[in-house]
Amino acid sequence: MEARYATRKQQLLEECQVAPESFDQVLPRLTTFMAPFVETFCRPELDQQAHPYICGLLSDVARKNIASIAYRFGQDRLPLQRFLGWAPWEDEPLRQELTRQVAEHLGRADGVLVFDPSGFPKSGPESVGVARQWCGRLGKVDTWQGAVYLGYVSSAGHTLVAMRLSLPKEWTTDQARLDKAGGPSAHRRSRARPQWAWDMLQASGTRLPHGWIAGDDEMGRPDWWRRRLDGLGARSMRAVPSNTLRRDRETALPASSGRRRPPAPPWQRVAAWSASLDEDAWKRVDVRDGSTGPLVVAGVTRRVVARPPRRQQGDEEL
Repeated sequence: MEARYATRKQQLLEECQVAPESFDQVLPRLTTFMAPFVETFCRPELDQQAHPYICGLLSDVARKNIASIAYRFGQDRLPLQRFLGWAPWEDEPLRQELTRQVAEHLGRADGVLVFDPSGFPKSGPESVGVARQWCGRLGKVDTWQGAVYLGYVSSAGHTLVAMRLSLPKEWTTDQARLDKAGGPSAHRRSRARPQWAWDMLQASGTRLPHGWIAGDDEMGRPDWWRRRLDGLGARSMRAVPSNTLRRDRETALPASSGRRRPPAPPWQRVAAWSASLDEDAWKRVDVRDGSTGPLVVAGVTRRVVARPPRRQQGDEEL
């Protein structure tokens, strides 16, 4: 297995090599691609700065800051700083245009909407939302920014569609700090990430054809999120934390012990329940090649009832 995977990994690395001449064809196509986006700007000077900025991000400039990009294209840095820093323009029309293009070119009836909270390390206290907090990507508490992303996957391709910045309370309670950092006015409330995901589903997800909605255990933890998805009639697959209480419908309820004692609670944590299943109940699927070897997942299908927090009854789920 290891030898075969090593060969496959080398093949994948070779496929990642991009010939330098390929980029000669990118810039003309980039101009065509950007045209409907820059049309959303209401001022001509903003249109003029969008192209050099995007080209600078895709260029060979080592540090992708305003000064380096302006120097790369032989222009003054102030117009670019004005474009990014204090010129008034809205990003929502850009997101709407991106959603329209994704629906047109990648949209399929069996597409999948994928919600994924993620973060990236960020040093310094000035960037919007940066704070010392738990980062699942790093597996520790560190200084980073967090956001919720909406991706779209279909047989025609995959791409990111939308995102919402997740602000910790130390930012939402300090309006002066938000004003100084230029924090987005629409994102200044302290909200859980599943709530931002629901907003994106309402704003963008309804315009993307899809047959499934997927998310990690942070999306599967809230009971209200699961019930709202079920209310939409959408098929969904969400991970849940290992301490989620549930009852297997294929297992009989605990019997009463007699002497007027109530039966044992039927609820069991997912971790303990999965460990109690027979080995032959699981089906293993080779998903893809990962960075350290083949990614294989094991799954089992059961009709269960999940117990919401502070409630003794729950709704049936698959």
